[in-house]
Amino acid sequence: MNINTVFKNLVGAGALVLSSLSYAGVDTETDSNEVILAGHDAVAYFTQGKPVLGVAGFTAIHNDAIYRFSSADNRDAFKQNPDKYAPAYGGFCAYGLTFGKKFEIDGKAFEIVNGKLFVNKNKDVYKAWKKDVPKHLKEANSQWPKVEQVAKEAL
Repeated sequence: MNINTVFKNLVGAGALVLSSLSYAGVDTETDSNEVILAGHDAVAYFTQGKPVLGVAGFTAIHNDAIYRFSSADNRDAFKQNPDKYAPAYGGFCAYGLTFGKKFEIDGKAFEIVNGKLFVNKNKDVYKAWKKDVPKHLKEANSQWPKVEQVAKEAL
């Protein structure tokens, strides 16, 4: 093996290791680009009371997930207090967590409860979750510690 081949293999292996470290963990629901909340602006849920798509020009990283925002002001507000705006359960479906499952979300079904953002898979699932929010939060809160560090595919 010549020195160029060895060098290329080392560089390739190093790049692979580094790229694997940059991915969001199993505790956040992100797409293949590591974007959370299906690209919706986490701050807008609170300030506008509706899902608003963010743009690639206004982003922040929190817990290894990329958040997109609809404005620089929203991005800056998030950076000042990310835990205030970050979704519960790493952005996984709140209702799915009641069953110990991690489901992806569409970003359109949400509710803020006691100052915390909860998202659901879609509006139909949200309707089921909404029937008894206190019960479902209690169930999801008891399941989250058991599944937080487990890949969704393993559940």
